[in-house]
Amino acid sequence: MKTAIAAALMVPALSVPQPAAGNGPAGGPLHDRIDRAASEVMSKVIGWRRDLHRHPELGNREVRTAGIVAEHLRQLGLEVRTGIARTGVVGVLRGGKPGKVVALRADMDALPVTEETGLPFASTERAEYDGREVGVMHACGHDAHTSMLMGAAEVLAGLRDELPGTVVFIFQPAEEGAPSGEDGGAAVMIAEGVLDDPKVDAIFGLHVFPFEAGAIQVRPGGFMAGGDTLDIRVKGRQTHGALPWQGVDPIVVASQVVLGLQTIISRQSDLTSAPAVITLGIFQAGNRSNIIPDEARLVGTIRTFDQEMRREIHERVKRTASGIAEAAGTTAEVTITPGNPITYNDPTLTAQIAPSLARVTTSFLPSPPVTTTSEDFSEYQQRVHGVFFFLGVAPKGLEPAKVEPNHSPRFMVEEGALATGVRALASVAADYLHQ
Repeated sequence: MKTAIAAALMVPALSVPQPAAGNGPAGGPLHDRIDRAASEVMSKVIGWRRDLHRHPELGNREVRTAGIVAEHLRQLGLEVRTGIARTGVVGVLRGGKPGKVVALRADMDALPVTEETGLPFASTERAEYDGREVGVMHACGHDAHTSMLMGAAEVLAGLRDELPGTVVFIFQPAEEGAPSGEDGGAAVMIAEGVLDDPKVDAIFGLHVFPFEAGAIQVRPGGFMAGGDTLDIRVKGRQTHGALPWQGVDPIVVASQVVLGLQTIISRQSDLTSAPAVITLGIFQAGNRSNIIPDEARLVGTIRTFDQEMRREIHERVKRTASGIAEAAGTTAEVTITPGNPITYNDPTLTAQIAPSLARVTTSFLPSPPVTTTSEDFSEYQQRVHGVFFFLGVAPKGLEPAKVEPNHSPRFMVEEGALATGVRALASVAADYLHQ
């Protein structure tokens, strides 16, 4: 029998309600003002985006970015709190009339990636990550997220007297994960009260992806996978590379583990029930060509949509790695750290805001396929109803095969699409409060 999460993947295609009249999602004076204000703020949004792109900061280190955000929110007359979850910023906009509380969230952190875009505002920043010097780049588009939410804050601040309720702007650090030995991200923001003062009724957020620029995609139910971190340390016995029989080679054993783990997905998991992925992104071992080392380390990610399948995969990973190591006369220590929950869009709320999203784009896809990417926006959805949607930013004129994915050193954002993102964020907040 499928679990509740697996069943959530089968939520029927979203039916977009017919727009209402007046200031509802169909448009009207309020939306005309949102559109005009969004248009007027776009030069600032692009300027912020380029500045943040040129000066990216890793998770829990977004000091400069947070300062820019906080100063902008103060200039808008918002109540501003800083230093949340180390570098997080929250701005509170209280409308001129009583009503509910809606939150909008953007993430601020960059990735340990050396940029290869060739843009005139490309990053040349360097930083330390896990004890190594690395390049730093906004390879996932968080610079765009932050800039669009700053723009939406300015748009909604201009409508303050007409808003029946309160808007909370959450600028979050460390969505990509905190540095080793530190906590960070959405879970820490929540623990430090960002959803409690004022108490948030609903939350919305977006992510840029490399599909048609300006297009919007949203899916009710399970949308993005849960993600866990996998860390395997294969123990060996160091010896001379010319005399492998006098030791135990952890590199060979770890290589067999890499191949063995792939059979868990391809041969042991029922992928007709729900998708799943195991990917190893780090293989570390040795420091000299003629020395067999004492240890090899594998680090990766497990992505699932089904809680029971998640449990089974965890067990099989441990059994597979330990069994392969035992056959070679050694051991494998397996650590699986639970990560982001499944990003689950409340179906009723998704249907409620669908007209708001459809209004601001000429390309709206209400039920796209699920994606095995993962997002800690899901942590907020564990506490309040929320919807997360995607904004297309693929550079215009490029063949689809040449469009680089998120996390690529050549990832590019079509800046013209940012106007759609500003309008979308401002519209879903305003429409939610008016409804």
